Amino acid sequence: MNYLSIFLISFTIALTGALAPGPLLTMVIAKSLKYGKKTGPLVIAGHAILEVLMVIVLVMGLGKIINNPVVIRVITVVGALILLYFGCSILRSLPHVSLSVPVESFGSSTTLILQGITMSIANPYWSIWWVTVGLGLLLSARGLGIRGLACFLTGHILADLAWYSFISYSIGKSKKFISVNTYKKILGVCAVVIICFGFYFGITGFIKKL
Repeated sequence: MNYLSIFLISFTIALTGALAPGPLLTMVIAKSLKYGKKTGPLVIAGHAILEVLMVIVLVMGLGKIINNPVVIRVITVVGALILLYFGCSILRSLPHVSLSVPVESFGSSTTLILQGITMSIANPYWSIWWVTVGLGLLLSARGLGIRGLACFLTGHILADLAWYSFISYSIGKSKKFISVNTYKKILGVCAVVIICFGFYFGITGFIKKL
């Protein structure tokens, strides 16, 4: 493979994953109603930080340690608990939510970045993907050295950034037409979806063979 093919393959695979419904997409939809078009880029900034760290870990040869049935099972169960906590926290906050954006924009931005990191960690399939499919792609890209890895990572992150920025921009533009009650209903649905993901991952971790 050359640099362009690595970039295009990475971009395409990442975009396919981004298009699939999941906890991160659910959170971006919920938060975009309040924080607008900046939600997607900031959440993906947190997501990207975690992915860079994951690439470093895998390149250093720790992929074999992580790609272990017991470790994957622990990741799945812990991720499920985080999702359940996050979903329940949203439900508890519903009586107090509003569409007003806090004056401390820096604080809200920091929160979105941290939530991008948290929701990525909470999704067990994210870790499993990286130690299986992601690791295989990394090994191919590694054959072209640092530049190959850079092309792979750039394509992967740009796909996420493009899709989630589009989602948050579209929702952010329409939030002026949404009432507080409608916002609470949408947020409640998102919370239930996240809780369902949590239960599903939890059952997978305890019952199914990974």
